[in-house]
Amino acid sequence: MRSDRERLLDIIEAADHIGRYARLGEERFRRDELVQTWMRHHLQILGEAAAALSEGARQRMPDIPWRQIIGMRNILVHQYFAVDLDVVWQAASHDAPELRVAAEALADQVT
Repeated sequence: MRSDRERLLDIIEAADHIGRYARLGEERFRRDELVQTWMRHHLQILGEAAAALSEGARQRMPDIPWRQIIGMRNILVHQYFAVDLDVVWQAASHDAPELRVAAEALADQVT
């Protein structure tokens, strides 16, 4: 079983992968289906890692919307025809970088 620290490192890595293409801008995201798929895939990984964190680890970061992050992962995996690209872009360009910073801070505190 992976530790909370390993799950946090998964979140950081997924956010880094997302950032690689988010830097190219929203126009590129909207016109390139492969970039959209890349973002969705790494948001799924991020959400899966968030879901696997212990409740104690999530409680140490109460300002993070864990339920929404995990819920988005569930939509991306199970209701992919309902995916809203505006929501994906918001999560990729704004939410993932913020979560990365929080995950990095917490990763230094947990085992």
